[in-house]
Amino acid sequence: MRILGIDPGFATLGYGIIELNGSRFETIKYGAITTPSQMEMPERLRIIFSELTELIIKYEPQEASVEELFFNKNTKTALKVAQARGAIILTCANNDLQIFEYTPLQIKQALVGYGRADKKQIQIMVKNILNLDAIPKPDDTADALAAAVCHGNSRKYRKLCLEK
Repeated sequence: MRILGIDPGFATLGYGIIELNGSRFETIKYGAITTPSQMEMPERLRIIFSELTELIIKYEPQEASVEELFFNKNTKTALKVAQARGAIILTCANNDLQIFEYTPLQIKQALVGYGRADKKQIQIMVKNILNLDAIPKPDDTADALAAAVCHGNSRKYRKLCLEK
């Protein structure tokens, strides 16, 4: 099963594509889609749509794991990220990916076993679980890979429950 993990953003969108084989993860591709700050929002969304579509076509994931938004202060930024998230969900749906959404708390719990883990702990676990040489950069990329691993672990758990 190939999983596309996404950490939504409009300036930097992190993505990670992993393969789940039984109980093992294999890293396929990861990186970030970036848009210039001086660019108008509709053009930024078009870039997100276009580049994400290219990744989906090239790497053929079957499922997408998208981190849900958590904002408690900056409403203006939250609205822009929500717009980017809408473009992400639409892109995945248009490419027939099954979409799963996880809160930051759920992702941290799945990787570290503690929902209040800090960013560094998550990054180290992503590196270790995926057997990477270094922590993926930028941080959004590590977060996207964490979302993909979270979904992979959730899939394994659901499968075990169904088998019983």
